[in-house]
Amino acid sequence: MTDSPTPPAEEQPEALSVEEMAARFRAARHRRAELAEEDRVQKQIEEAMVWGLHEGRSWAEVGRILGFSGSRAEAIARRR
Repeated sequence: MTDSPTPPAEEQPEALSVEEMAARFRAARHRRAELAEEDRVQKQIEEAMVWGLHEGRSWAEVGRILGFSGSRAEAIARRR
């Protein structure tokens, strides 16, 4: 079992004021939302590229081009 990394002493919750902890929580929550949105956009790009590759090709061919199975290529295209 691995231990989770320990933040520096100045970042430990007991070293921060309530206001600092609340601000850091909100900042972390905001950053996670940004990352989630970026992930959604990147998935849309992947989907569009897979559909583009599928034009005139089988799913198996698309999968070979991208380095995985045809069923995985189709799943990406169909958001599964």
